[in-house]
Amino acid sequence: MPFGLLDPLFAPAPAAGRVAFLKGGRFAHRGLHGAGVVENSRAAFLAAIQQGDGIELDVQLSRDGQAIVFHDATLDRLTAATGPLLDYTAAQLAGIALSNTAETLSGLNTTLNLIAGRVPLLIEVKSKDRHPTTLCVAVHQALAGYTGPVAVMSFNPEVAHWFARHAPATTRGLVVTEDGKAGCRGAWERHLSLWRAKPDFLAYDVRDLPSPFATAQRQRGLPVLSWTVRSPADHATVAAHADAPIYELPRG
Repeated sequence: MPFGLLDPLFAPAPAAGRVAFLKGGRFAHRGLHGAGVVENSRAAFLAAIQQGDGIELDVQLSRDGQAIVFHDATLDRLTAATGPLLDYTAAQLAGIALSNTAETLSGLNTTLNLIAGRVPLLIEVKSKDRHPTTLCVAVHQALAGYTGPVAVMSFNPEVAHWFARHAPATTRGLVVTEDGKAGCRGAWERHLSLWRAKPDFLAYDVRDLPSPFATAQRQRGLPVLSWTVRSPADHATVAAHADAPIYELPRG
């Protein structure tokens, strides 16, 4: 039986109204950064808000179980500190400055208060764990009472699976790349991840578009966002094959 015949059974499409905020706009990848503005910083988020674009940001887990807004698993690239972020508490991280700025690392709670529902928000949960419960719980707790348009997403299908089971009201997505995953084995892995995650949308590697898998999910009602869009050609690809870009400068 073709994999696609099982998709509606194991990963039903969302109600259209649940995912309408994901379509037709733009999401600034890690905020609107570049030209001296650091990724995943308050300055980057405010720049995106000023431009009226949605925001995509990343969260990592601190040693004391808090969701921290930061992309990398280690601090070395973007701070003067070193080592895994997971080795530090949220209080310690709040005292570490982002490179060449006066800003320090922020918890997700602080960032949600800054954004305050003014633009749509995508939260990428960075976890390779088979059981990412602690970080999922931290994100869910941070989102309690947040009323703006927001979705969580991850490469790890266990993240969306957790939200499907424990916080089904939260819009959830699966981040997908086909890099190194060609042929029948890759197709099988994509469908297994889809069925496990039961996502409301996909966030797809722009280098893989057009993709039969992405097209099939989009046709049955899952919006397809695409990352990381950096050129006019990328924007044209998204316009033809997806519903919104997750972009970096230069903007198309």
